[in-house]
Amino acid sequence: MPVDELLQIMKRLRDPRGGCPWDLEQTFATIAPYTIEEAYEVADAIAREDRAALCDELGDLLFQVAFHAQMAEESGAFGFADVVASICDKMRRRHPHVFGDAHVASAAHQTRAWEEQKARERAASERSGTLDDVPLALPALMRAAKLGRRAARVGFDWPDATGARAKIDEELRELDAEIGSGSAQGRAHEVGDLLFSVVNLARHLDVDPEAALRASNDRFTARFRAMERQASGRGQALNTLDPAALDDLWRQAKEAG
Repeated sequence: MPVDELLQIMKRLRDPRGGCPWDLEQTFATIAPYTIEEAYEVADAIAREDRAALCDELGDLLFQVAFHAQMAEESGAFGFADVVASICDKMRRRHPHVFGDAHVASAAHQTRAWEEQKARERAASERSGTLDDVPLALPALMRAAKLGRRAARVGFDWPDATGARAKIDEELRELDAEIGSGSAQGRAHEVGDLLFSVVNLARHLDVDPEAALRASNDRFTARFRAMERQASGRGQALNTLDPAALDDLWRQAKEAG
């Protein structure tokens, strides 16, 4: 089977008697950044709706799983089969409405049931705190959203978006105070609090902040490129234009979409 072939390739790459020197030097810590990068490349292929690229990137991500499993097997911790068995067990455990007698009325109901099951699993483990298993390696925006959702489950939240919106105004006032008389560290602190508050507002508005910011990045990129094309068509470069001319180009690009 293709998976068996992949595992054999991985073993060969890590074989001290003739494997790849680079692969042999790697550890979980050195490989982790590549694993994260491959996950982002999967997301990028999905965003571009490029199915051929998605197939390729999913293969790269699977290779990362095989790499970690091979290193773990070498140390006697676990192997690829244990990884597969673990996720199979978890999926059955978290879908009792499919593999058992439970019933869920909707996707939203299933989401709540999923989170309740995860909470029971955390309570039974050594990491039983509400925030304990929120990964540190998540992108900061995504982690902020997850932290907010976890805290909300135990009642640490505003009843609606009004409180979350007011918190943004409060954080802006604190940031203004730091800008006026505070330190660089204080400004960074308040900017962080402001961003966290915006993420909480997004949660109350049922907006995915990561997706929203990605879309804003895309819009900014498209509009800025349109400005460059406009300026180039007039024989100009953006860095030669005054602020008023730049604002005019930006307005035109924004109106154009």
